[in-house]
Amino acid sequence: MNKSLITTCLCILFIFIPFLNNPNNINTVNAEKAIPSHAKWGKIAMQKATERYPSAKIYDYLHVKREQKGNYSVETFKLWLDENNKKFEVIVNIHFDTKSEKISKISLQKQNTHT
Repeated sequence: MNKSLITTCLCILFIFIPFLNNPNNINTVNAEKAIPSHAKWGKIAMQKATERYPSAKIYDYLHVKREQKGNYSVETFKLWLDENNKKFEVIVNIHFDTKSEKISKISLQKQNTHT
């Protein structure tokens, strides 16, 4: 009898504990998502790909890497495009001055085509 009474009390307690917890009393920390340093360059890469292939839709992209070469940096992106149901990839390299962020060169290379 004692065991069943204790078990029943514990079950009731566990059922009602979530209702006793007031979410307003919980201290939370809201972490903001940091904007990656390559986000600015990713937008430029997508703009240039859209200019080069205006009838294609970009359906995915990847920041491949950032290389630093002396005073210059190179951001590399891989974009996946679809043009009239023909899928292909474009590698975009953005060369810029590391301090001033002035772009000196942007190159686009179309990669293997998928159907």
